[in-house]
Amino acid sequence: MDTRIPRPSVALGAVAVLVAATAAVVLTGSGVASAASVTFTPVADTYVQNDTASTNYGTSTQVVVDNSPVRRTFLRFTVSGVSGTVTSAKLRLRTISGNSGSDAGGTFRRMSNTTWSETGTTWNNQPAIDGATLGTIGAVSGNTWYEIDVTTAVGGNGTYSFGATSASGDGAYYDTRESGADAPQLVVTTGTTPPPSGDPVLVGVGDIANSGSGDTATAALLDSIPGTVFTTGDNVYDNGTAAEFASYYEPTWGRHKARTRPSPGNHDYNTSGATPYYNYFGTSAGPSGRGYYSYDLGNWHIVSLNSNISMSAGSAQEQWLRTDLAASSKPCTLAYWHHPLFTSSSNHAPSTSTRPLYQALYDNNADVVVWGHNHVYERFAPMNPAGGADASRGMRSFVAGMGGASHYSFGTIQPNSEARNSSAYGVLKFTLHASSYNWQFVPVAGQTYNDSGTGNCH
Repeated sequence: MDTRIPRPSVALGAVAVLVAATAAVVLTGSGVASAASVTFTPVADTYVQNDTASTNYGTSTQVVVDNSPVRRTFLRFTVSGVSGTVTSAKLRLRTISGNSGSDAGGTFRRMSNTTWSETGTTWNNQPAIDGATLGTIGAVSGNTWYEIDVTTAVGGNGTYSFGATSASGDGAYYDTRESGADAPQLVVTTGTTPPPSGDPVLVGVGDIANSGSGDTATAALLDSIPGTVFTTGDNVYDNGTAAEFASYYEPTWGRHKARTRPSPGNHDYNTSGATPYYNYFGTSAGPSGRGYYSYDLGNWHIVSLNSNISMSAGSAQEQWLRTDLAASSKPCTLAYWHHPLFTSSSNHAPSTSTRPLYQALYDNNADVVVWGHNHVYERFAPMNPAGGADASRGMRSFVAGMGGASHYSFGTIQPNSEARNSSAYGVLKFTLHASSYNWQFVPVAGQTYNDSGTGNCH
């Protein structure tokens, strides 16, 4: 459940000025960010009423929220063609003219059902309004636009359903998509706004989504942390199926998909070829079936690797990595993949087959490596590929498997392990400076474990 306090709704006045696509330049600290807004109208909207339980109102020019009789509103939008990080999403509705208004405009929630029928939905077969509360509209007047912040529900391109109810017997009436220019709107703003320092943020974790609530809590952390999201594999359990991505990952971490650069885990590969993983993330996961790629953030070169395929010296992946690192002009490098070369967890032993990747990174003076697989948090001092302490050229490594799956325990503590936790869910946040970095374990609400520090690039 999203535990943030919803922002209050805002009346927009009798006339709304709408721009289908606008661009703005925003200065924040030393950084410059561009933003673009696109307005979408519903692909479906209707309401249902309890005392006319078999009647469909899909072609009506109004939708209603009321408690006497009980009337519930449903809206569905398809977001397409947007790129970049979604920084804002606003649901806008206009109360109909010729109505005196209401003391309650309704409570709006996201819905998991995105396939309900506009012309077939009735009280008897209505979909569940089962998501977290996004916002509540207070008293409304007629012929006026109102707005709700739904940013937490809209992660990028995709289909989104919203449901609205009211506890008041004084109904609120809104125009529908049959109303032309007065139809409801979903205004999606994209763009990457840098943190105040102007330095990019990379934030993420692995071992994420299942039928529990841990991934809901870690996804809520991302709602207030800007930047690029990474994953260290096992994005969904147990078998990486399309249904599991839709049921477990999409309702939580899925709202941040547009800014996510993932890596695959062994559970993602439980379905042959990890096909649902590649289909779900698309080009953000690198070339389909390959699963390794790189990108730049500020002064940093970031590499996402695939520990579920061959990593041996001379393999296609290892040779690609060496070529990629040699071509990079960035002074700092961070890499992530699923299986850890170093770990103290008692569940999965160190994956020595990953050593050639670590060796290639070490040979090219990389700085940080992040893994998942073991459902714990662990930080190691800078080490060489043999696991020896190496303050001059060694890479600092992290096991970040606390994304939502049930925790593991620790066994024998390995040399150079400096920080450990096996009870808190959270995300690992890096702030990437020009020649250094800060790291921070950010715990979910209700938990207090923290680990933070700073390091310099080689």
